[in-house]
Amino acid sequence: MQHKTQTDISEIQFLEGPQSRFTELKFILATLFELIRCFRKLYNIGPCITFFGSARFNEDHPYYDFTRKAAGEYAKLGFTIMTGGGPGLMEAANRGAKEVGGKSVGCNIKLPVDQMPILILING
Repeated sequence: MQHKTQTDISEIQFLEGPQSRFTELKFILATLFELIRCFRKLYNIGPCITFFGSARFNEDHPYYDFTRKAAGEYAKLGFTIMTGGGPGLMEAANRGAKEVGGKSVGCNIKLPVDQMPILILING
């Protein structure tokens, strides 16, 4: 059995319906501060293009090659390439940026299944 964090418990309580005004205010403020903290971490990456894509395509798939080349071209234009930091097309995009000396950032999130964090890159 997985141990629930205070954040998990707060989210469950929030989704169960109306709470006291004080409880809802605390939840909103905590969410706001978390959002501000995230924006501050990403502040210096500059203009970016985000690649969403499957983690299931490997190097020999045409979509992997297309994504790698497209990300490289955008990186040459000065855009930071941002992905979910996982394998497959996200890896291809980060790799494409790196190959041309561009910046890439992998922003990993916590998922209950499917994806394990691999690497967060900031090149350039």
